[in-house]
Amino acid sequence: MSSSGVLARSLVRPVRHGLVATATVVTLVGCATPQGPSGGDPESGPVRAIEAHSRPLDPGALAAMAGAAEVVGLGEASHGARQFFALKGEVFRHLATTRGFTTFVLETSWSTGLRLDDYVVHGIGDPAAIMAEEFQGQYVFWNNEDYLELVEWMREYNLSHPGEPDLRFVGNDLGYPGPDAFARVTDYLAEHEPELTGRIGELYADLRPAPGTQAGQWMAEQLGKEQSRRDTDAERAREATALIRERAEGTPAHEWALRNAMAIEQSFTGYAFPDERFADRMRYRDEVMADNTVWWLDNGGGKVLLASNNSHVAYTSADPDFPDPTGAGLRERIGDRYVNVGLTFHQGTIGALPDPTAQEPDTFTVPPAPEGHTEHTLDEVGHRDFALDLRTAPASVRDWLAPARPTRSYGLYWAPEAPRIAVLDSYDVLVHLHQVEAAGLR
Repeated sequence: MSSSGVLARSLVRPVRHGLVATATVVTLVGCATPQGPSGGDPESGPVRAIEAHSRPLDPGALAAMAGAAEVVGLGEASHGARQFFALKGEVFRHLATTRGFTTFVLETSWSTGLRLDDYVVHGIGDPAAIMAEEFQGQYVFWNNEDYLELVEWMREYNLSHPGEPDLRFVGNDLGYPGPDAFARVTDYLAEHEPELTGRIGELYADLRPAPGTQAGQWMAEQLGKEQSRRDTDAERAREATALIRERAEGTPAHEWALRNAMAIEQSFTGYAFPDERFADRMRYRDEVMADNTVWWLDNGGGKVLLASNNSHVAYTSADPDFPDPTGAGLRERIGDRYVNVGLTFHQGTIGALPDPTAQEPDTFTVPPAPEGHTEHTLDEVGHRDFALDLRTAPASVRDWLAPARPTRSYGLYWAPEAPRIAVLDSYDVLVHLHQVEAAGLR
């Protein structure tokens, strides 16, 4: 993790407020039962209406609220809270076993997804080792037991359901262009377009990570290069993609080779944005995550649970450094085939990096949400943990959720202040948890 500070400062975000089960989840998360309202009069304001309209949280409730959506974006209010990871695993299991969802799309590198998908579908590799090698830098919090259990469950499900569509694992982000993406492009060329192997091999020679490269270290070093070198790397990746695209074969093998080449191009293009254009870099990153998700959906990948941060799955941005969320791009591209779920929590502990120079995550205590915060009122509701469909909520609830007010959102870094978020404009469904605890990394 020695490199994560440089990466996080330059690729993920500047230091601010944070990046913006068949058994019920209540049993799953194991939080202490709240001892009544946290303050104020539970009979007043929107509390009674929220309680009447919301449902105690379980995967079935969320699946019902998702309706006929083909992509469900499930957010998180912190990259480092165990309950959020556990919830995503339980919801995906429910969607896969009851609603025909096949794909878990995670906010991680495309090439990482290739490696984990090889395990899920073909049993290739050791998922624990893959996660340790790939979930570094900005993805360090993904290396947790809940995600490992999910990946292993997906493999077991595929083995026990022959003849059914395989469950799949996809990374839709651009952080680390690992060797697997390069290998799939060059393997395709060797079999189908041998006349291109020489030139594309030259273009990729200085781009392909060397054997044994650590993902976190590579990401930091790429951002540490001179701007002219980053520009040149991006130009070389774009030229390689253009050569493959010009063949326009349209076969599945060609489309896959082209997508892998595009993933490589996406990474080097993202790193080529200068630091003073951080907002443009983040706009491009969210465009990439939307594009890769839609490509998977349109190319027969099956229905998707998208696991990402609240600030990515949302429709609106609370931070000018992150101007156009992935969720906005998905809604524009596929309409109501996309439904998103934002998550909030009242109190607990979370994992985060203390600052961009930190080597290891720390555990931070998050006190009960103060009056005036979105979570303060949500925690007055009698349900322990609950889901609320904002699209069908009564007027009193929608009116209360319409204004922007402080709402907690943590990413890689610890920061005590909360951004002002207009919840009604940001999400279709809201999930509130009374308490969370910091995720333990493997």
